[in-house]
Parts: sequence; C-alpha cells; structure tokens
Amino acid sequence: MIKLFDKFRKLLFRENVKKEELKLEKSLSKNIALFKKVFEDDESIIFREFESKGENEIKCCIIFADEMVNKEIINENIIKPIIECKVDESIFEFGLLDYLMNKVIISGEVKRVKDIDELIGSILYGATILLVNDLEEVLVIDTKGWKVRSVSEPLSESVVRGPREGFTESIKINLSLIRRRVRSNKLKFQFKEIGLRTKTRVCICYIEDLANEKIVKEVFARLEKIEIDGVLETGYIEELIRDSPFSPFNTIGYTERPDVVAAKLLEGRIAILCDGTPFVSTLPYLFIEYFQASEDYYNNYIFATINRLIRIIGFFLSTSVPAIYVALTTYHQEMIPTPLLLSISAAREGVPLPTVIEAMIMLFTFEIIREAGVRLPAAIGQAVSIVGALVLGQAAVAARLISAPMVIVTALTGISSFLTPQMIETLILIRFILLALSSFLGLYGYIFGIIGIFIHLMSLRSFGVPYMLNVSPINKQDVKDTAIRAPWWYMYYRPKLISDRNSVRKADANRRGRR
Repeated sequence: MIKLFDKFRKLLFRENVKKEELKLEKSLSKNIALFKKVFEDDESIIFREFESKGENEIKCCIIFADEMVNKEIINENIIKPIIECKVDESIFEFGLLDYLMNKVIISGEVKRVKDIDELIGSILYGATILLVNDLEEVLVIDTKGWKVRSVSEPLSESVVRGPREGFTESIKINLSLIRRRVRSNKLKFQFKEIGLRTKTRVCICYIEDLANEKIVKEVFARLEKIEIDGVLETGYIEELIRDSPFSPFNTIGYTERPDVVAAKLLEGRIAILCDGTPFVSTLPYLFIEYFQASEDYYNNYIFATINRLIRIIGFFLSTSVPAIYVALTTYHQEMIPTPLLLSISAAREGVPLPTVIEAMIMLFTFEIIREAGVRLPAAIGQAVSIVGALVLGQAAVAARLISAPMVIVTALTGISSFLTPQMIETLILIRFILLALSSFLGLYGYIFGIIGIFIHLMSLRSFGVPYMLNVSPINKQDVKDTAIRAPWWYMYYRPKLISDRNSVRKADANRRGRR
C-alpha cells in the first residue's frame, strides 16, 4: 500500500522523469533542444543564439522568460560584451566560463550551474542562462526585471503616529526594509524553496544572538516537512506549521509593517517572509499580542496603556454582550433593575421571535454586511455597510421583527470587534459558542464557556512557548508589556522564554539589578 501511494505521489508531481533524459551535454544544439523540449508549447521562453567576433568564435545561446527580465541588462551586459570580445586559444585551455564570468559579462550575480532542475527554476524566476558550445556547465546571470508595487502605507494596519512604509509583494524589497531598521551583522536571512510546482522563495529571518536556538531549529524542521505543490501566501505556511491547528486562536502572527517585524526580531522572535505577498509571519505568537499595536510604543505610555485596556474591554464586549443579554432577559430577569427591565419588555412587545433567535439573526446579518463591505470596492463598500446597517436596523425595529435593544447589542458587539482586527474570525466563533451556551443554561452556561476558553488558552503552545506567557508571568518583567505598557526606562529585559540567550534589553539593567 505504501509503495502504491509513493508511486501515485511521484506521478502526481511528475517526479518520475528519468534524470538521464535531463542531462547537459557538450553539444550546444543538443542542449538547446533539451530546453526546448522542457519548455515545449511555452512561447514566453526566449532562445537567442549568437557568436563572438574573431577567428576563435564562441557559439552561445541565452535562454530567458519574457516579461520576467530586464532586456536592457541582457543586451548591454551579456550579448554585447560577448559578441565584441575576441578570445585567444589560450583561454580555451584555462577555462572559458571563468573568462566570461570574470572578464566579459557585466553583472552583480553570476554563478556556474550544472543541475537541470536549478537551471529551470532560475529561468522561471527571472534569471538568464548562458549555454556555450563544448561546455557542460552553464552560467546563470541575474537579470530580474519584473514590475513590483512601490512601497506604500499598509491598509490593514494604519497608524496616526509611526512609519508609513509597508511591505510589498517583492521579497527583496521586504528584506531591505527590515535591514534598514536592524543594521546588525547578527541579523540572518536564510532562504528555502517551498512548493513542488511554484518553487516559492521563503526567507527565515532572525537575530542570531537573540533568537532561541531550539525554536529556530524547530521552525526549520517544520518547514522541511512541508510537501505541497504550491505556496502563494504566508497563510499556506502558517496553516502547515502552526501548533494546535484546530484551535480558533492564532499561534503564528502576521503583519505587513516593517517596524513591527523589526520590533519582534529585537525581542528574539522569528519572521518568515514569502515571495509574492506583503504579509510576514512572526513566531512565537502570544495571546496578549492581539491587543498590542505598533503605535503603543510610539505614543506616551499612559495613553498607550489606556488604549490597550480599551482593546481588552472591547474583546470582552464583542464576545460576551449578546450572551449576557440573552441570559439575563431569558433566565435571570431578577438581576436586571426594574426600570430597565420594563423598558426592555416594552421594546420587545409584539416581537415574534425568542431572544436567542433574534440575537443570532442580527449577529449573522451584521457579519453579512461586514463581509460585503470588505469584498466590494472601497467607495461602494463603505456605503453598503452604513446604509445596510441603518436601513435594515430601522426597518426591522419599525416592523416589530427585531427589538430596539437587540439592535443596540448587535451594534456594540460589532463595533467592539473592530478594536482587534486580527481576531475577528476568532471573536465570531467564541461569540456564537457563548451565545448558544447562555441560551441553554443562562449565566451558568456563559461561565462554563469562559472557563473552557481559559483552559484551552492555558493549554496552547506556540513553538514550545506558553500561549499565555505574559498573562501568567514567570518573572515580573513579563508583566510590563501586557495589559499595561510600562515606560521604556522600566523595561529592562526581553521575554525570558522567547529570548533566552541574551535577555537584556536596556544597558543599565545589570547595574540596577532589577529582575
């Protein structure tokens, strides 16, 4: 059975091609025919044959993918220098490729390659390969020249104060944005190719003397186990390497802000960049990071703490308000002040639906409006969201299908969820779970649900680091960047379990001896 599965996998990913059929020879014509066979029916692959001047001419052929290269570089730095060069016979004896690579071709990156798979991947990634007659080795020249989106402000993480730069779809630009902020020789970039068909370039980024060595090794081990035909976004990788894949809580974070990645690297975390997406994954990722924003560290620590507390309160309101409202109005009416209870009862007069069904319909409708606003173009999306909420809400109350207090509860719940945008999917699931439990058992069901969520959170790990590390701190330093944001002069150390090699953040930590 195992042999049959392995055979099927090889057929699926076309790994059953005999290596002998894909082998370079000394004949230029045979090598050209080989690559034409590999790229059969692909008219975007360009073959250009030419010769050098003089008696000892060099017969060459370059192969590149149209629209992936800078043709000016090819014409001026490869074709023109080779055609104009005059080769002595002595050069053939000592190494023609070395002569071309070191004295003729003008390029910042040239290497000798013999492996067919690597050559095919290089062509498809914007490089130009140079075939020379009577030679089995090939030169791979960097000529990438595709158009990329310019650096702009990230739409998903806008700030009032802070850098306006965001990552782009080009991994090279993204690496430069990180390198500009962390100018240290300890900052390491290690590349991998993931995806049997897409050959997507993935970069693992970390600061060598800060990152936990065990976590770094674990990241590489998990990446090595990935077997998939294509990777188009970091979300693919996150789903394949994350801890507790069935948990609604993310154990790997993501951002499109270079300053956020730089800050996390300085805490000993690891970043994973994927070519073709502006989103960068960061790990380990802790629960408290849902409530942290880059702007917290640029503003006064007092106001940053207030904003962070507002986000935590927003998390409670978004998950709990519908459940508590249903529990109180259905099972525990004696806990509601009499004037408020009479007001709610009057508003519900004539409404045909039970409170729990009413809540579920309103919450589901709100999610439909939110999703429609996200998917539509920006100008239309905002109009749909506002008009949909106002018109539908007012019409439903006027028609006595929904009570006015339920509209208020739904609006408060929905608006509160926008305080933690990276947690919206998780909030939706928790909200409906708590609502269902409250509809059966009242406040007891709500409390049981909260206890279950806390037990689940306490059991989670992110690459070996407890998910609730800063909420239940091992040392007092970990509390200084949780629900509160302590001033910089008081945060001496990095999180202990994340950066165990060099935990000192502030120079005077050793003199003060506060830990």
